[in-house]
Amino acid sequence: AALTHARKRIYTEAYSKRLSEMSALTSSFVGVAPKVAAMKPKKAQRVAVTAKAVDVDSLAPPTTRVAPRVPEGAPVVPPQDLASRPRRNRRSATVREAFRETILTPSNFIYPIFVHDGEEDIPIDSMPGQSRLGWKTGMIDKVREARAAGVNQVVVFPKTPDNLKTETAEECFNPNGLAQRSISLLKDTFPDLEVYTDVALDPYNTMGHDGMVRSDGVVMNDETVYYLCKQAVSQARAGADVISPSDMMDGRVGAIREALDAEGFTNVAIMSYTAKYNSAYYGPFRDALASAPRPGSEDWKIPKDKAEYQMDPANYRECLREAALDEAEGADIMMVKPAGAYLDIIRALKDSTTLPISAYQVSGEYSMLKAASAAGYLNEKDAVLESLIAIKRAGADLTLSYYAVDAAKWLDEM
Repeated sequence: AALTHARKRIYTEAYSKRLSEMSALTSSFVGVAPKVAAMKPKKAQRVAVTAKAVDVDSLAPPTTRVAPRVPEGAPVVPPQDLASRPRRNRRSATVREAFRETILTPSNFIYPIFVHDGEEDIPIDSMPGQSRLGWKTGMIDKVREARAAGVNQVVVFPKTPDNLKTETAEECFNPNGLAQRSISLLKDTFPDLEVYTDVALDPYNTMGHDGMVRSDGVVMNDETVYYLCKQAVSQARAGADVISPSDMMDGRVGAIREALDAEGFTNVAIMSYTAKYNSAYYGPFRDALASAPRPGSEDWKIPKDKAEYQMDPANYRECLREAALDEAEGADIMMVKPAGAYLDIIRALKDSTTLPISAYQVSGEYSMLKAASAAGYLNEKDAVLESLIAIKRAGADLTLSYYAVDAAKWLDEM
């Protein structure tokens, strides 16, 4: 006991002496020493150690580094009593990169391309930098450019000639249709390219809807699904890797899965537009394909929008119901569309499934970024990459973006 008491006394005296030495070092800080003396021992020790660190001449090796200067008039204050300072993990580019949680790469991107049955590329006025590509030449050139930048996934959207559109959209499953020819040419030219398709009737429908429309304005579900299955099989026969039903009809994922399997296409995947919202951001896309809903008449009513089958932008829980159904019916990937205004929906799907999640940065999002950049309101590169990081951070494994090729090139420059 006596030995223990002696040790305690020795340790206490040594600690007191050391504390006094460290407190004396703070005298170089104006007004700090009195405050240190009034502090509790551990707090005083932290302040003293900080003060000691700035006494470079006597306590650090010689250096050519110049101490940073503070603005004239900056107050002289003691360090805050903070055990944790998050900014320490953001202090340099090296540290920030080491701790970065979300990494964006070209392999995350799917590039949407518009094709038409002609030779020359036709610029899309409402989507600066995008064109309807000639399916034999411009399409191949653009995909070759995308692959060179590291983007090896595309989704094909055909601009169907008006003379081939009908009320029931049979052109959608024409084995020699524009979409089917484009898919086949892409796979012949680039065998390892991952080709996604669009399954819906609006590019082929004279009324501009994703399904057939009755005279009372009701979009017919089961009859539409029957044709969607024929469309999906025709695309698989052409060489498609992933079938992407964007129509939002009930039961279409299960029906398409069954149809594909029955034809032997068990390895062709389905990327379902699971949470596709009735959004105002689709305008430029509909310009590109001339696929907006047409005006109706007294004799044949046509819904002015797609609210009857696409989701209400006000709804959140509904996407969970759609996700549960799509997964049960055999979807391999589930999509949220649009992306930027629906980051919460991306996260909701990510947390509710083990399936990969994709998100579509749609035409309206693209055109807004283009317009703001052209006006000088935004730095295009920085704003685009930030938007894509946000989409991935929310939970998207894949992002469909018209900026895919540009973004891949920018990432390579960084």
